[in-house]
Amino acid sequence: MQYAKLQIFCFLLVVFLNITYIKATLNKKISCNKFYDALMAIAPIAIFFDGLTAITVNKLEQIAHEWNLVFHWLFFISMDLVIYFLYLYMIDKTIGMSKKKSKLFLLSLPTIISIFIICLTIKDLKFYEGNYTNYSMGISVITCYTSLLIHYGIIFALMILKYKHLAKRKVNTILISLIFSFSLLIVQAINKEALISAFFPTISLIGMYISLEDPFIRRLEMYNQEMVSDFSTLIESRDNSTGGHVKRTKYYVSIIVNSMKKDAKYKNIMTYDYCKNIIDASPMHDIGKIATPDSVLQKNGKLTKEEYEIIKKHTIEGSRIIKETFSNIDDQDFLNVAYDCARYHHEKYNGNGYPEGLKEEKIPLHARIMAIADVFDAISSKRCYRDALPLDECFKIIQDGKNSDFDPDLVDLFLAKKDDIYKFCIENRK
Repeated sequence: MQYAKLQIFCFLLVVFLNITYIKATLNKKISCNKFYDALMAIAPIAIFFDGLTAITVNKLEQIAHEWNLVFHWLFFISMDLVIYFLYLYMIDKTIGMSKKKSKLFLLSLPTIISIFIICLTIKDLKFYEGNYTNYSMGISVITCYTSLLIHYGIIFALMILKYKHLAKRKVNTILISLIFSFSLLIVQAINKEALISAFFPTISLIGMYISLEDPFIRRLEMYNQEMVSDFSTLIESRDNSTGGHVKRTKYYVSIIVNSMKKDAKYKNIMTYDYCKNIIDASPMHDIGKIATPDSVLQKNGKLTKEEYEIIKKHTIEGSRIIKETFSNIDDQDFLNVAYDCARYHHEKYNGNGYPEGLKEEKIPLHARIMAIADVFDAISSKRCYRDALPLDECFKIIQDGKNSDFDPDLVDLFLAKKDDIYKFCIENRK
């Protein structure tokens, strides 16, 4: 047991973390990340076999050579799976995981090759006597090192390429994990007697748990989102002509965002967090209407010029409210998107919108998305002063607004989903 003290400590720590995580998420309304769950399951197994091999490699005379090979094979395979699930988890939490099986296969190819090589070469594993402890060396060991370098090298490259569009909290967590893992690899490669592999899954799990997966923090984030949604719905209820506007515009935004994720022009921009922030922030776009007088907001007829100027101020008021009232939400990226959607969703692509008359690319991308969703719902829904326009006419208005009111590329993506939108509108019309 003296050779496995580190592994025993790490094993107990990971088991404790597993129990804490399961208790905190069991029967709770918290969605769990399947890759993190898989990591939680495989990590203690890898640490267990790490400890077992640390003992058996020092008892070569008592333990049959074949059993030593089996234990090392199980250790290498389980550690390779730890690397694999960490790799998939980091991709999923940053750029998002594609649902296409072909892409998942490509992402899994390095692991498949690594496991194949380990299985093929494990019989050639050699055991050496060191000054403090015995250790193993061979192609299978080098393959595990290489697997970590390849997988984490890909993650590091993604961090560099997409840095501007990733949530900084996640980037910092993942970069620290990468640096720590590479440091462990260097130490282990230089000092083969170190036997510190157990640190890798243990510290990675704890780091991800504290920064990204802590159920308590995630529950607070969920409550914050519910608060935002409820607040937006409360404001919407003041305007008796726009019932369901929040729900419908959120759907239209998600339609555009999901199409953008598949478009070559936007694939480097539409990261997991950016897409989620746009969709989650969309209900807040009209939050400034809380400052609009009822006499204007609920007027049963056409607005006068003065009244129109009053209601236009809801964009400025909305951005102010988000900046001042929701500053307690500890997600600056989300707040920035919400601020822009509230302030700029009435800007027009040709520069004739309000409040600042921004033009084309100077209008934040998420505000350009919001503009299409907002206008389409406004014209396709029943108002107190008019009936909903026919859907074909609504689609034509969006098409006619291409290059003038709306971003032409986003219009094309929106209209490409006409059938889905048509079905949604029919189901949600009163």
